[in-house]
Amino acid sequence: MSGLIIALIVLFVPLFFLLVYVMGAYNKLVALRNRFKNAFAQIDVQLKRRYDLIPNLVETAKGYLKHESSTLEAVIAARNSAVAANSRVAANPGDPAAMKELIAAESTLGGTLGRLFAVSEAYPNLKADTTMNNLMEELTSTENKVSFSRQAFNDSVMTYNTARESFPANIIAGMFNFLPAELFQIEDKAHKEAPKVSFS
Repeated sequence: MSGLIIALIVLFVPLFFLLVYVMGAYNKLVALRNRFKNAFAQIDVQLKRRYDLIPNLVETAKGYLKHESSTLEAVIAARNSAVAANSRVAANPGDPAAMKELIAAESTLGGTLGRLFAVSEAYPNLKADTTMNNLMEELTSTENKVSFSRQAFNDSVMTYNTARESFPANIIAGMFNFLPAELFQIEDKAHKEAPKVSFS
């Protein structure tokens, strides 16, 4: 009888510790995934703020840039594309295809905003407009917040990806379908920083 008890202990104690390890690894992966999703939610707030500022910026500029309608239309089209891409990522921040689409849309938006700012330099009355200056300050502040939020998101994604790829947690990640997450990195170096414009 005591031999049977010893055999059961030898069999079940390692299984118990294995189960505890699997539960711990699973819970850690869930926590890390939720952390990077929350980090993207912070980016989402700032991006939506920026997307809301852009139509006001275009409306203010429209009065001065009557001959630059194609530039203004390009900014609005790029903004709308970025809004749609951001909505897809907000629904699932771990989706690499949606993140790549957002990165491309943000890069395009940055380029069109850069063209708008370059064109604006040729219009002294626009440069002196108080509303335009206030919008530019808000946009620059928002761009800085987006950059900080993006860094926090990328740090969270890196921690999650490292945990899901490390052995033996990678086995649990594979069993429970913990997919890799994509970093939010703007590819074009010209668009990594907020556009620099001086209206003074």
